[in-house]
Amino acid sequence: MQNLTEFPLNATSHKRLSVIIKVCVVIPFFCVFLCFIVLMLHIFASHRQFLDTSRYILFAYMLVNDTLQLLSSVLLFLFVMGQVKFAIVYCVPLLFISTVTFQNTPLILATMSLERYVAIFYPLQCPATWRSDRIWIIILSLWLISCISPVIDHSIGKRYPAVDAFSTPVLCKPVVINLSPIQTLIKVAVSVLFFAVVAVIILFTYMRILLETRKMRQDRVSVSKAMHTVLLHGFQLLLCMLAYTLPITETLIVLHANWLPEDIAFFNYFCFILIPRFLSPLIYGFRDQSLRVYIGKTFLCCTNKVKPRVRGKPQDCFLN
Repeated sequence: MQNLTEFPLNATSHKRLSVIIKVCVVIPFFCVFLCFIVLMLHIFASHRQFLDTSRYILFAYMLVNDTLQLLSSVLLFLFVMGQVKFAIVYCVPLLFISTVTFQNTPLILATMSLERYVAIFYPLQCPATWRSDRIWIIILSLWLISCISPVIDHSIGKRYPAVDAFSTPVLCKPVVINLSPIQTLIKVAVSVLFFAVVAVIILFTYMRILLETRKMRQDRVSVSKAMHTVLLHGFQLLLCMLAYTLPITETLIVLHANWLPEDIAFFNYFCFILIPRFLSPLIYGFRDQSLRVYIGKTFLCCTNKVKPRVRGKPQDCFLN
């Protein structure tokens, strides 16, 4: 009888310890990501030359989009870990932002590849929409396209009959407003279509720029940089597509390891949602020479503030 009473206590303590470990892994990781994003956005806002270039505006937009995506997903993760329940009317905005920003990422990558294509092939006759003062039209269009599928999904979604959207507390999960298998199939099909179209666009722009590199005798350096940038967007797209390998990884983990369902879900979330979103802006930011210079200057300024002051003329940050 004593063993029967000790087993639930051990199971409960083990579950609590598992939740604490997961939270302690996700929160510092997200904080580091957020600090890096804030640093890069501060650099964009402090230097006018970045805001006058369409490529950097699109990159800043991607940073904001990834931040919203990770912020909403981390909040949902913490609510599920803490078993926090609230009404569906408060849950839907979080799920909506998470879905829209997730589908918006591949569209941004395709737009950034097309921007490189336009910059190479139409340097003197750039279309008005791709200029830095008109690029907001494209950004707004990306948001509208990304919102179409979630709006339809949340509008026709089936809910539990006994659940009141304004008063019944529930765990904030997509299954709460997405009970139909057909609805799930349509959602996956739309996402796969998004990624397929983006993959075709990136491949097209890469091949055209590659062929142009062989033809041009002058300015081969800028064309080569554009080619590598498009290739980087393809790598970023590959990182984003890792999220669609969740069913495969879950099957492999179940076959080769005796993991709990919540541990499998956390592993997939950390490896295929958090890490790709963190690596994507990190690689792009440090690859760009201009951004890398300003990032280095920012870190030097921060370290100089910590060190004791030395007599002499003070040095200002971002002199160049």
